[in-house]
Amino acid sequence: MKQSSKANMHRRTKFPLSFSSSSPLILLLALIFVIRMAESVPSTADSSSTASVQIVYTERPQDEEPEAYHIRTLASVLGSEDAAKEALLYSYKTAASGFSAKLTPQQVEQISKLPGVLQVVPSKKLQLHTGPGIGTLH
Repeated sequence: MKQSSKANMHRRTKFPLSFSSSSPLILLLALIFVIRMAESVPSTADSSSTASVQIVYTERPQDEEPEAYHIRTLASVLGSEDAAKEALLYSYKTAASGFSAKLTPQQVEQISKLPGVLQVVPSKKLQLHTGPGIGTLH
């Protein structure tokens, strides 16, 4: 038994790098990897000021044109009618009352609390799919 353990010990020392000598190198490489990954993730400060398209559902206005109501609602958060007109992308008047606009997360929070605003949801692009045999849509 003693000879086999000596032989195993002798075999381990033949390699120039043992696990114990390479572990600082492995730790250093892992640390560099983690730092690089952390740098590639956008910070919350960047994402909190980034405007994205939101759909704002509102009550249907009674004594006012829908688009004017939508601009007035948006202006109360953005600070001016000009800023509201610039941010407004579309005004929904027929099937639903509301509008789409580019808003930051803070602006979404503010506009959600306004009277007459029912819901604010992020706009999403949906890809239509066709099944086999249905054909393609043109």
